[in-house]
Amino acid sequence: MIDSLKKEVKVLRKKYKELKNQDGADKKEVKKAKKAMKAAKKRLAELKSSQSSSKRKRSSEGEKESKTEKKQKITTSKKPVSKANADELNRWREENNINVENAGAEDSVWQSFEQLRSNIEPAVMKIIDNAGFQKPTPIQAQCWPLACQGRDIVGVAETGSGKTLAFLIPALSSLVSKPRRVSKRKGPGSMPPIGMLVLSPTRELAMQIQDVADEACKLCGLASLCVYGGVPKYTQLAALRKGVDVCVATPGRLRDLVENSGLDLSMAEFFVLDEADRMLDLGFMPEIRAIASHLPSKEKRQSLMYTATWPNAVRKLAEEFVNRPVKVTVGSDVLTANHRVTQHVDVMEQREKDMRLQDVLKKYCGSAQKHKSTKTRVLVFVLYKKEAARVESALQRRGWSCVGIHGDKGQRDRTAALADFRSGRTPMLVATDVAARGLDIPDVQFVINYSFPLTIEDYIHRIGRTGRAGKTGVSHTFFTRDDKARAAELTNILREAGQVIPPDLSKFGLYTKKKTHNLYGAHFKDVDMTKKATRITFD
Repeated sequence: MIDSLKKEVKVLRKKYKELKNQDGADKKEVKKAKKAMKAAKKRLAELKSSQSSSKRKRSSEGEKESKTEKKQKITTSKKPVSKANADELNRWREENNINVENAGAEDSVWQSFEQLRSNIEPAVMKIIDNAGFQKPTPIQAQCWPLACQGRDIVGVAETGSGKTLAFLIPALSSLVSKPRRVSKRKGPGSMPPIGMLVLSPTRELAMQIQDVADEACKLCGLASLCVYGGVPKYTQLAALRKGVDVCVATPGRLRDLVENSGLDLSMAEFFVLDEADRMLDLGFMPEIRAIASHLPSKEKRQSLMYTATWPNAVRKLAEEFVNRPVKVTVGSDVLTANHRVTQHVDVMEQREKDMRLQDVLKKYCGSAQKHKSTKTRVLVFVLYKKEAARVESALQRRGWSCVGIHGDKGQRDRTAALADFRSGRTPMLVATDVAARGLDIPDVQFVINYSFPLTIEDYIHRIGRTGRAGKTGVSHTFFTRDDKARAAELTNILREAGQVIPPDLSKFGLYTKKKTHNLYGAHFKDVDMTKKATRITFD
């Protein structure tokens, strides 16, 4: 019908042009031809609009059907758990040492990827299919159903437990299914709003998360960006102006972009705090508060917070930024050492460290020349930046192939050093505690603590760089008189892990100092304010 009308319009247009250009043509005939051409055009436009409206109607009906199907899927997943399912659920959690609080009636676990497949977008499922994983990790199996239901989550788990995909998969599935956000701000330099914000304490950890996010976003047709300090802003701003769906950032640089460059966070649907306890240790609380003030309120966004420990400061952080969360604990709230790591502690004088380091390296790696060929990965931790530079240069002078990471190095040098160590081109890395948290460096066989850290939590995270993914590892720690305040805590960690406690450690005293408050000193009680008060009755 449309084709015949098009031909008719074409013929009438040709006739009208011929009459118009003809000398001595009757004006009435020209007018008549013009009127006939316009009438045919009008009929053609009406026919086209009627067909397009019917198509829209059919597509809207299809969308309604798909929405009802999705709703049916969600409602089926939100059915109260039966007693048989509850027993199976509890059994699985006991086997995987998982505790869940405030899950509600929709409590469930996806123990296989097939359960995940039926609840997320097919484009996002390609991420799992291409990775070739056998089954979800415990924290993924527990967090995915909760996140897909739109619940806020606080996850307490050790680094290397699969937390990155635990928060990425549900968020990407939601972002893929919706049209890209349009900024309400107008004018030159305005940026499209981001859909998901991930905050990380260090540049290295942010880049590691970005590697996973970038690979996942490319498969889904989304865009991701890593924002951190130490590099020029103009490249990051150019990428943000093109449009970014997932932004992984460190707090300092992100606050700068939000407050001074107009980065729009007002339409972010997901807010993730990764390694929240480490961010508090590094003093990022003012930056986090400033960034959160530009986000939608916690009731209008989905917040996911992951931490390795659960002290009172982290509880307060959860109260402030997370809305009625489900708390998922893998293992224990109390930080314990990895039992697959064999811990050795040497008590010595400060001046003996350099010679002892050479002895330990020869014991584990052989000679410096042999180490270059065997590629046995060794991670040497120090406390201060100047110390890292000194130890790195001293090892290089003795023929050891090593690189260093610390705050005095530029971002390009830090990235190159980490890449060389990861690939095995340089088998030894000297680092401050910037490399102690979250970094997934495969096949680190030995960790040497040249200097003992300032807190026992950092010690546990340091030795956790080895013995990952079910493998075993070895840590060797140098302990001096300057570290005596940590002697009792170190003894408790060694005893809990079933390790040998050196007799010389007891000479420093095994009294654990009581925790103190900045304002109230030792006269305070560390109370979990999130727990409901209980009434005490007296007979």
